[in-house]
Amino acid sequence: MQTLRLSALRQAANLGSSVGISKAHDCAELETALALAAQFDRKILVERAIIGQELECAVLGNDDPVASIPCEILPSREFYDYEDKYLLDQAKIELPARISAEENGRVCGGSRSNANRAVECSGMARVDFLLEAATGKLYINEINTIPGFTSISMYPKMWEHSGIPMSELIDRLIELALERHAAKNATRFTR
Repeated sequence: MQTLRLSALRQAANLGSSVGISKAHDCAELETALALAAQFDRKILVERAIIGQELECAVLGNDDPVASIPCEILPSREFYDYEDKYLLDQAKIELPARISAEENGRVCGGSRSNANRAVECSGMARVDFLLEAATGKLYINEINTIPGFTSISMYPKMWEHSGIPMSELIDRLIELALERHAAKNATRFTR
């Protein structure tokens, strides 16, 4: 019989805001986590937990996107779960993120090209990363194609810190939408 060592995150695959996510440290916790996630979705994602920094980067643009200054999420709990995001009001933000210039370049480059272009995002996106402490390896955690856009959301906060205030950001998003609409209208759909 093989011994299983776990430190993994489980969540419903099709929900946001960490709904149904749990962290398991052993097989019993894994079973409980799977049962919880199954209450929210038929598809469940199980992934290895990454110990390190949680980073976010905002992306703006269509064919030639630009990346904001990244921020770092400092959860008040073991990981940034639903309660920490919306109920406890104890998580902290570091803007800019506490990372080296080289790591900053990897986050911004990964946001613009690897993540944003790979899934053909346009207009806006927020790319979330995990920077593993032990190895320095940067993992793309997820791409938010419609990130939060309120006065407390990180997407506009990162752009404001990068020199684009909310009113200008809205103007740019409208321009990008019109640009995409014009390109779509120029595309033929019949012979």
